[in-house]
Parts: sequence; structure tokens; C-alpha cells
Amino acid sequence: MKKFVKITAVSMMLLPLGVCAQNNPFLPQIPTSGASVVIETPPPTPLTPEEQLNSNIASMFNDPVMRNAQWGFVVYDPKKKKIINSYNENASLIPASTTKLLTTEAAMTLFGKDYQWVTQLEHSGSIDEQGILNGNLYIVGSGDPSLGTGRAGAATYGALVSDFVRSVKDLGIKRVKGDIVLKTAVFKSNKTVVLPANIVWKGTKEYFVPVGSTNDTDPRQERLLGRKNPEDQKFVYLSPFTQEMVYTENFGGIALSTKLPATPAYLANGLKAGLAKNGIITEGKVINQSEPEQNFSEERKKIMAYQSPKLEDMVYFINQTSNNHMSEALLKTTGFYKYGDFSLETGRTMMNKHLSKKMFDFQGFNYADGSGLSRSNVVTPISQVKFLSSLMDEKHFDSYFKSLPIGGQTGTLKSMFRNSDSFGQVFAKTGTLNRVKTLAGYIKTKSGKLLTFSLLINNYSGSVGQVKQKMEKILAPIIDF
Repeated sequence: MKKFVKITAVSMMLLPLGVCAQNNPFLPQIPTSGASVVIETPPPTPLTPEEQLNSNIASMFNDPVMRNAQWGFVVYDPKKKKIINSYNENASLIPASTTKLLTTEAAMTLFGKDYQWVTQLEHSGSIDEQGILNGNLYIVGSGDPSLGTGRAGAATYGALVSDFVRSVKDLGIKRVKGDIVLKTAVFKSNKTVVLPANIVWKGTKEYFVPVGSTNDTDPRQERLLGRKNPEDQKFVYLSPFTQEMVYTENFGGIALSTKLPATPAYLANGLKAGLAKNGIITEGKVINQSEPEQNFSEERKKIMAYQSPKLEDMVYFINQTSNNHMSEALLKTTGFYKYGDFSLETGRTMMNKHLSKKMFDFQGFNYADGSGLSRSNVVTPISQVKFLSSLMDEKHFDSYFKSLPIGGQTGTLKSMFRNSDSFGQVFAKTGTLNRVKTLAGYIKTKSGKLLTFSLLINNYSGSVGQVKQKMEKILAPIIDF
């Protein structure tokens, strides 16, 4: 900005007697009568990164997207163990899918990054000279959350069925006198009648059913259709064990067209059909053994074993894509690993004990499920950043860190931080529910520091795109710390 000053002869009257302004280096040179002189205003002093961060936070208080929201933020230095900057860091807020940060880390701690689930094909009885199996075929599962999905490096159902059929043929079996028994005793006591408290249905054209609930359906073909603009929307959840239903009306979509989650029962039915196509008839039926007390304790021999991808590959897939089905299965599997009971309640018990060992700050915390779908999940920003900081010395931290989406580059962060200095320097888990947008993870600064941060926003106004812009604005100065 330039200031224009007109100096007239009157100005000369202000000079002390005997002092002439002309050629005096300590006084402004006086132009000829009627001329103007330009005096440059020095540019404002740039704000420090901390001042800019404070300014950006303050700008949210009157912002139409944020002014009525409940939100909290903290950026933390793990080496100094101190808060760098914060706002409402002790507020108890809905974390959405940043809950997966806890679930995936617990699994890596308990199992190790190289853990693999095993699904075995076995048989009872004997095989006679004519190739007749006088016994049953068994598919023995272990709760593999990736089974048949083709995700995270897992085999598809088609590939698994082909391998199973080939292994049966290699044994010389030409006919099965018994049944195909699906052993899922790992699911014992998993008799959920209703959903976890305050479950939500995301506006991403998804619906969720538990493993084991699609025994007679093809996960590749199942389709749920609705009227284009239904006035009274209800979305149904069916428990496969009790056959009771619950529903929710909280869904922002218009119609649903989706794949059902894969189930071991589909693999068993696929095996029976695959054997038949290869001329191997199974005289019995497919039986789902979901309780250990059922009378299928006869001696069995292994035909083949399928190993899942390594856990670190699953964790990468879960955190990059925010996969809810696998995350919930991980929680239940960790509960079974510790207590022999594959249930949500046991998984939550295990999680709370695991977090206690890590000295987790439980103030304002509730862990309702493994994926973050439930609005009963709450956490404080300060507890998230301290938890993330505590992991940096763990032996599995490198794999865990690499599983997180990278700003502007990968996963659910690919569309954020594209045109900023933070491009490629934010490593974080996103979370999205209706009027909830969250982000928690790590930021690499230009000075080489690795800081942890949490930004949890509930009940904002406007679109998801708008609130994401506000998040980027808040976080932008941290790269310069």
C-alpha cells in the first residue's frame, strides 16, 4: 500500500530557524511546489507458524460451517511429550473411523504383523478302492475376515473352490457318502440380537450384515433395491443366530446396490457345486456347525490348508479403505484369541485391557465397536495423540505407520492436501459419519519432526467437502513447525 503526501510551503514554517531542509540527509527532500512524494509502507511482518495456527483456529468460531459444531484439536510433540497447540483437547467427541486406529493396532500387538488365519479342508472316514469317501468333508474356519473377498491379497471364492476341488480329486475321491460340514465353532456365543448401541448406516450405499448370515445367498449377486425417493426408509439388520431383526431410519442414501459380505457358508455351498461339476457327487447336505457341542467330533485328516494374507496386509487394506467388515472381524478375533469367545462383548473387554496396559487416557472414552460405525464411540483428541505417540517405540510401528493413508496420495486421504505444502506429509486415518468428520495421525514437518495430531469435528454445517477444506486450513501451518 502506498501513501501519497503532498507537502506545501506551509511545511517550511514548521522547521526550526536556521535549518534548511534542502540537501539535509536527515529530513525528507521537499519537492517543487505542487508535487507529490511517495513513501513506501513496509510489508507486515509474517506470522510465525504458531501465530498462523492460532489465527486459523480463531477464524473457525464465526465460520458458517464450524460455528455451531462441537470440535476439538491438538497437535503434540512425542519427543518432548508436550502439547504444541490445542483447542478443546479434552472434549469427548465421536471419532467415527479413527476408531480403527485402536482396533488395528491391538491386533498387530496381540498377533504380530505376520499372523495368518488358516482355513482347512478335512475329511473323516476312509476312502475305498472305488474312490468313495465313507465320511464327511469339513471346512474348518478360524474367523478369517478376508476369506473369499479377493481383498488385501486374499483369494476369491472361485479360486478357493477350485483349489479345494482339485485337492479332493488328487486324493482319488470320486463320491462323498456324507455331508459337507462347515465348522465355525470359533463363532460360539456370537448371538447378537440387536446392533451395537446407536449403530449408523453410512451414506455410501453400504449396508452391513455379520459373517455367517448369508448361508443361502451369493455374495456376488445379492442386491437390495428400494424406491427412488422412499418416504419411510427402514434398513434391516438380521441376526443369523436368533433370526430377530432390528432396523434403523438413519441413512442418507437413495437406493442400495451392493455386495454382501462374504461368509464361509458360501464357500461350503460353492464346494458342493464345484465337486458336482467335476463329477464328484456329495450325497449329504451342507451343515453349519456353529456350536462345539454338536456331534461332529470324529477324527479327521487334513486335505489342504489355505492361509490368509498376513495381518499387516489386512491392516493396510483396512486403514487405506476404511473397511468396516474386516475391522469388526479383527476385534472379535482378538477377543477369541484372549478368551476363547468370538463376540463383540469379549472383543471390547480385550480392547479395554489392552489399552489399560498402554496407559491409555480413559477420561471421556467409550469403545462401542471395532470400526467406528457406532455413535456411542467417543474419545478425546488428547487421548488419541498420546496413544499414537506411544506407538512410535513399538516393534510393529513401521508396518502400522505405512498402513495409514497419505495426504494427496493414497487411500481415503487421496483427495485432501493436494495443493498444499502438506502434500505427502500427512499420514492419518479419516472418519466420516453423518455430520461427523475426523482425522487423526502423524505429520512430518519441514524441520524433520514427526508430530501427532487429532482433529475431531461433530455436528458441522454444510457439505463434507466444505468441512474438509476447514480441516486443511486448520492443519496447514503445522508443516512449518
